[in-house]
Amino acid sequence: MILLSVQDIRKSFGGHEVLKKVSFTLQEGERMGLVGVNGSGKSTLMKLIAGQETADDGQISIQKGLRVGYMAQQGDLSGEETVQEALESVFAPLQAMEAELRELEEEMARSGGDPETLRRLGSRYDALTRNFERENGYGWHSAVEGVLAGLGLREYRNRKTGLLSGGERTRLSLGRLLLTEPDLLLLDEPTNHLDLKSIAWLEDTLSAWRGAVLVISHDRYFLDHVCGRMAELLMGTLETYTGNYTEYLEKRTVVYETRMKAWQAQQKEIAREEAIIATYRRFNREKSIRAAESREKRLEKMERLERPQEEGSVRFRFETRRRTGEDVLTLEELKKSYDGRLLFDHLKLLVRAGDRIALIGDNGTGKSTLLKCLVGEEKADSGVIRWGAGVDLGYYDQHQAGLHENKTVLEEVWDRFPRLEQYEVRGALGLFLFTGDEVFEPVHTLSGGERGRVCLTELMLRKDNVLLLDEPTNHLDMDSREVLEAALADFEGTIIAVSHDRYFINRFAEKVCVLEDGRLKEYIGNYDRYFEKASRDAEPDALPPGMTRTAAEKEKKRDREEKRRLKEAADRLKETEKQIAEAEAERTRLEAALAEPETYRDPEKAAEISRRYHETEEKIDSLYGIWEKLAEES
Repeated sequence: MILLSVQDIRKSFGGHEVLKKVSFTLQEGERMGLVGVNGSGKSTLMKLIAGQETADDGQISIQKGLRVGYMAQQGDLSGEETVQEALESVFAPLQAMEAELRELEEEMARSGGDPETLRRLGSRYDALTRNFERENGYGWHSAVEGVLAGLGLREYRNRKTGLLSGGERTRLSLGRLLLTEPDLLLLDEPTNHLDLKSIAWLEDTLSAWRGAVLVISHDRYFLDHVCGRMAELLMGTLETYTGNYTEYLEKRTVVYETRMKAWQAQQKEIAREEAIIATYRRFNREKSIRAAESREKRLEKMERLERPQEEGSVRFRFETRRRTGEDVLTLEELKKSYDGRLLFDHLKLLVRAGDRIALIGDNGTGKSTLLKCLVGEEKADSGVIRWGAGVDLGYYDQHQAGLHENKTVLEEVWDRFPRLEQYEVRGALGLFLFTGDEVFEPVHTLSGGERGRVCLTELMLRKDNVLLLDEPTNHLDMDSREVLEAALADFEGTIIAVSHDRYFINRFAEKVCVLEDGRLKEYIGNYDRYFEKASRDAEPDALPPGMTRTAAEKEKKRDREEKRRLKEAADRLKETEKQIAEAEAERTRLEAALAEPETYRDPEKAAEISRRYHETEEKIDSLYGIWEKLAEES
């Protein structure tokens, strides 16, 4: 059954058409993810469906009587009620029914056994009890407790809503929305401000949701586990794909390549037709002119394919100026308290060259504070932080606090690297999609994603060999996250990254450190490996039988070197395939020349072409030999 139908929706802002004839449907029980680069119109489309904005054209049809829940609606929070009271207020009708049942019980007890009174009161009591049970009157208390626990709000249950932070209010609003159990759930970045445990709880909740869900999210792991259909907004138009996020990526690539080949084939056919028409017109005879006109009419009737388009994407890589020593960082008995609350104590960690560590834990456990202690922005209460030899430290702050609000983008970067020429700075900014006059925009006018790209530009130019990254994927769109992951995969240095992005952790991490109860627990592997071990209560950082930690580290280093060797072999293989294609194209061209009778009017030219043909043949044979050897190595 179709719950939502969106047909030919258009929406413009100040002459800029954000949405162009967007159409899709959402079925009962369907969970669809909505993705696209920042600024593509995802939130605008969600607001149109929620009725918060009006489309310029088109129609949005929602099934009659459908209950729609929109996450951005914060609800009526007076600031005086507690968190628990705010959640319980969702069940005000049930609370009223429960109060009436208690009153009826008291009236029946006071009736003195009068049959008529008991009949009247009993009839009302039975009807009210059936309605109470039908509306889950006996289960709403546990539903509230489930939301408090799932969204990490238990410790705030008695706190006034007016004292909550923005992130806490967002979690409370999400909890209230889920408790109303709408038929159509519209969620705009629901995993923001949630820790990993809360995100996992939300995934389970939405996977079992009986209604339909439309969700905007940059959390690709979340989309993989929740959604069975994906919709992408690209250049103002929308296309849908069956499957989760990973399947969508694969299908989108196939669709783009197929469309590009079809467009290129049509362009080639159009060029061929136009050349024939031009030739006919040059003949300037009545018959040839009629033939040209006939072909022109046929060409005009041809349905022209649009060139497939992709949004601009960031492209960069991290380089290092020098190598570090084998031991990069040693933490011993580190302790830190904040506002009288102990964050961590007796903290120990040894980081070796080339380690790729994801630092995870619940909100408020001190992950970002630990990074600030490592870079010297915060001072530990006690303990030792010892950096190894040759360490060049690069730090990405999730809050981008180091940016100067009144500088332009160009000034912000150039002032940090004054020895570079302007064209070099602009070239680096161009890699992060800051082109033309965009480099003269003041920093304070930038979006969160744009500010993040400025910080990444500076980090790239520093060429540090140790990167400390605090939530680096926050505010980045999907494509930018993919490129960041690829850049980190090629990075030869050491990485310690705080992140709630499980997809990102899976892509870069070789070790997961969990900050919990003031201590660090180490797990070898990425997020999925950690989750598997944690789920079965395995010992953290378990080593193979008979293997010491030093031997395990050496084994891991050998694995990294083998991965690097295989990647280099794959790159050489790809380059060889390119050379083979070029040589075979040259051979085809020479064969065509040798087939032309005019070639042999000049014996010397014919001999030269023949010689080059045979050399090309030998080159192709040699390249195929190299290719076979590389293919075996790969």
